[in-house]
Amino acid sequence: MIVNDANVFEAWQWQPHFRPMEFVCKHCGQLRVDSGFMDKLFAIRAALGEPMPVTSGYRCPEHNARVSSTGPKGPHTTGHAGDFSMSGEPVTRLLILSQQMTGIGLKQHGPHRGRFVHLDDLAGDSRPRIWTYK
Repeated sequence: MIVNDANVFEAWQWQPHFRPMEFVCKHCGQLRVDSGFMDKLFAIRAALGEPMPVTSGYRCPEHNARVSSTGPKGPHTTGHAGDFSMSGEPVTRLLILSQQMTGIGLKQHGPHRGRFVHLDDLAGDSRPRIWTYK
């Protein structure tokens, strides 16, 4: 199911852990999320017991082409991905809880405000399951 209509706030079932505006494309304002992916995130967040601030949710193909090496395609363009501003010990627990995800990207160096964890649930043979960002 893709949430993408005027009733999105009424249909949003992943509160209190996530709000719809956290997943809106910063370029076009559109919101697309896969309900199965969001259910997984909700369960992970509930078990983690720590905030998972969203830095990037859905990205339209044009926006993704500007900010990602995946170009106009990629897990963010399908509503199957999220980036979360996290660092330190909670990341270790998040990795354990996120083992069902097929894509886990880590950027845990540099200033704390730039550190994040990427999670997605799209299978792909052309990439590693777990990777780090430079």
